[in-house]
Amino acid sequence: MTSKESNRARFGPFEVDLHTHELWKHGTRLKLVGQPFEILAMLLSRPGQLVTRDEMRDRLWPSDTFVDFNHGLNAAVNKLREALSDSAENPHYIETLPRRGYRFMAAIEWITTKAPATERPAALQEETRAVAASSEAVVSEENHPQHWAFARHLMVVAAVAGLIVTSGLVIWRVRREPAFSANAMVPHIHPLVAVPDTWSPAFSPDGNSVAFYHRGPQGAGIYVSRVESDQLQQLTRQENDGFPVWSADGQWIAFSRRTNNENYIYLVRVHGSEQKREAEAGFGGRPVAYTSGGATTERKLDTGGVVPRRREMDWSPDGKLIAFSGPSGIYLLSLDNNAVRRIVESPAGVDDWGPKFSPDGRRIMFVRNCHVGEPDEIRVVATSGGESARLLAERGRIASVPQWSSDGGSVIFSSNRTGHPALFRVSFSSSDSPAVVSEAGSPAWDPAVSRSGYRLAFERLVRSLSIWQLDLSKSDQNRLYLLVASTSDTDQGPGPQFSPDGKRLAFMSDRNGTMEIWVANRDGSNPFQLTAVGDAGTPRWSPDSQSIAFDVGSTTGTRIVTINLHGGAPQVLAEGVCPSWSRDGKWVYFAAGRDGDWQVWKVFAGGGTAVQITKKGGHAALESLDGRYIYYAKNFLAGPEIWRVPVAGGDETPMPLIRPGTWASWQVVNGGILFVGPSLGHQAVLSYYDAANNRTAMLTILDRVPFWLAATTDGKTVAFDQPGQEHSQTMVVENFR
Repeated sequence: MTSKESNRARFGPFEVDLHTHELWKHGTRLKLVGQPFEILAMLLSRPGQLVTRDEMRDRLWPSDTFVDFNHGLNAAVNKLREALSDSAENPHYIETLPRRGYRFMAAIEWITTKAPATERPAALQEETRAVAASSEAVVSEENHPQHWAFARHLMVVAAVAGLIVTSGLVIWRVRREPAFSANAMVPHIHPLVAVPDTWSPAFSPDGNSVAFYHRGPQGAGIYVSRVESDQLQQLTRQENDGFPVWSADGQWIAFSRRTNNENYIYLVRVHGSEQKREAEAGFGGRPVAYTSGGATTERKLDTGGVVPRRREMDWSPDGKLIAFSGPSGIYLLSLDNNAVRRIVESPAGVDDWGPKFSPDGRRIMFVRNCHVGEPDEIRVVATSGGESARLLAERGRIASVPQWSSDGGSVIFSSNRTGHPALFRVSFSSSDSPAVVSEAGSPAWDPAVSRSGYRLAFERLVRSLSIWQLDLSKSDQNRLYLLVASTSDTDQGPGPQFSPDGKRLAFMSDRNGTMEIWVANRDGSNPFQLTAVGDAGTPRWSPDSQSIAFDVGSTTGTRIVTINLHGGAPQVLAEGVCPSWSRDGKWVYFAAGRDGDWQVWKVFAGGGTAVQITKKGGHAALESLDGRYIYYAKNFLAGPEIWRVPVAGGDETPMPLIRPGTWASWQVVNGGILFVGPSLGHQAVLSYYDAANNRTAMLTILDRVPFWLAATTDGKTVAFDQPGQEHSQTMVVENFR
């Protein structure tokens, strides 16, 4: 059979339909769209033959479109290789012929069978039906029809708007592909969810979902998310909830709640059992959406008067027992009759904690903190009770619950034996010293191993640039929320900006390899990549919240570009940096250093000749919300002066009461300006300048002076970066054996 007789091909674990543009692996549909899929189709049509780069250019890029072809083709091939879990260095499917093109290497079987979903075993078909049912049950404010209509508009604009012809500049829609795809041999690591500050991960029995504690703008509590999907289901809303574990059927989660300095065990129902799949979520690759699925079903367990001494616990694989640490030992709670019995009695002065059932449920592993000066131990006891046996005496500190491997043959634990917490593995059948789990790196702690699916989750500290939020209208002004985590591993970004209507957030991120403009919901959820130009920055919203202006660097200079989120081609307006909009949306301000003389300019939003505004130096202009003045930084150096000039023209006047730390750490709001600068002995002071009364008031003190400051128009919420700030993030290792 040949490709001419069928549109469906099979190679290795993959199956592809060239007519419907669908790709499956082991019956699971993968996301591969646009140019990467077209390249796959070209290669499959001529297996074993060279497909030249020129042929790909002629098919994928119109002849009247000028783009950086090499960059675009390389990026598309890389995305295709990611989907196929292939590599250029050791290819199994796509071979690179340097400077000439590519060749498909694997054997291809052309078939006429129906879609893989119909060929799945009954268990997988049932799982698919369950996921579909749960998708209909999940409800959130961001999931209403208008929201998805907006998402579809964004997909259209990205597809039709994506081409700008100016000195090699090209902008096109980037539908963010999953950062990693499943591979039966090679481990891959990726964040569990894009939201930060997650703790105590626990896999569902099928290994496809993770429960964890999360504290963020939506409130603290126990959350659930599917792996490789940033849609979060909030189950509880208590600050002191934590340490979730799943029931055997995946319908319930047990967790610890601390009340009045005592620990209690609760059960909570998992609404709808599962989350919407990423493929159904609309635009943006890995969407984030918080859902709560209706009334919460919670039940407090009766532990027979035995108060849990610590919060770590586990649920037996058969669903009948919950193990926890109590006074002087490890206890088992029977869910059939609420009977509680102690299976490990701790010696005097010894602390036993962190019980964990083996995959077959016959043994329980736990940690023993021994006397001062003695090493921590990992011990194992039969579920029926009896003497425990020591598996390992660890010279470092064990601070989180060890985990069984999926086959029960080894143990994964975290220790600071090397000075920083890292994950180690020790086998039951070997006397060798524990080996480092290299996939996790360091620091790493709080491991979780899926009982199926070959996945490892763990916590790590992230020091990359992130976006933090502070609500100035609340009394607890010192409570920071991490709005968007890990926007950049460099010193660039994130340049956050709230839309004037308060619904969205724009920011810079190089999480996909190059610095681009991203757009998310107001709370940081549903992030999607808007540009693909390689060096985009300083996003600013139009007054109607429908367009974004930003600057783009290239080898021939930096240019100001605008793009409408609902349609139309992006437009290059002028050479310059740091754009912003006039209040009426007719003009775009920017800074330009012509002949080394940096001044503020403006240009019609529809294009035209630029008009110079300042003559005594200027940078990073913002128009006041009443449309009367243009405020701007005097220069781009540290601690710049802020000046203003009337919109209608007039004198350029310094504003001595406004002195931010950087040209970007201030923001125009209703009635004045918010800014952060070093003061009070070099502390980072957030202040408000009242334009009507010409006075400045201190609002609060931040940990450090940010480079960027954003604010809602009412001035009640600010967002900023905190260089060097750390936060925790849950990571997932795929194909962990």
